[in-house]
Amino acid sequence: MSKRLATKYKIDRRLGENIWGRPKSPFNRRNYGPGEHGQRRSGGKMSDFGTQLRAKQKLKGYYGNITEKQFRGIYDAAARVKGDTGENIIGLLESRLDTIVYRAKFVPTVFAARQFVNHGHILVNGHRCNIGSRRLKIGDVVEVREKSRTLNIVLESIQSQERELADYLDVDHGKLTAKLTRVPQLSDVPYPVQMEPNLVVEFYSR
Repeated sequence: MSKRLATKYKIDRRLGENIWGRPKSPFNRRNYGPGEHGQRRSGGKMSDFGTQLRAKQKLKGYYGNITEKQFRGIYDAAARVKGDTGENIIGLLESRLDTIVYRAKFVPTVFAARQFVNHGHILVNGHRCNIGSRRLKIGDVVEVREKSRTLNIVLESIQSQERELADYLDVDHGKLTAKLTRVPQLSDVPYPVQMEPNLVVEFYSR
């Protein structure tokens, strides 16, 4: 498990944005960097490299427990596919099993999604899958196991009004199923903040 799980709320303050749009984000109360010198840091103009790095950290941080090696692998896979590499990165990230569990509102956070999958609460096309990074195809059906459907984390999440459902998923909260109907583009994804995958491409293609 990535160490980022223990410090997830510091990501918002370090990046200077409430990247998940959560009401309990500490950025809502202290909109400056963490640490002793957080309030003194200069807001001067950032270099091109700094801008690209920040865009990469923000997109990577948003998806929770993705390591740098995994994220670089996603970029490499996106670059091998025809089309816009930045859009391909978003499509690959949004096709991950843990992302779909989060988008379907079966759990409240991206961190909980990874843990939920790891603990065996999810079926893919009727078979148990505990690999959060599994890449799903259009038409694949994700389902919460019957024994897990009464867990408080699930019941509270599906009733929450904090997030909207993604329109590239066919979600049935009665049956606790979600089907990927299409691979989304950047403009389809309900990010609370602006993501810039084009800068991520520039960062890795230097």
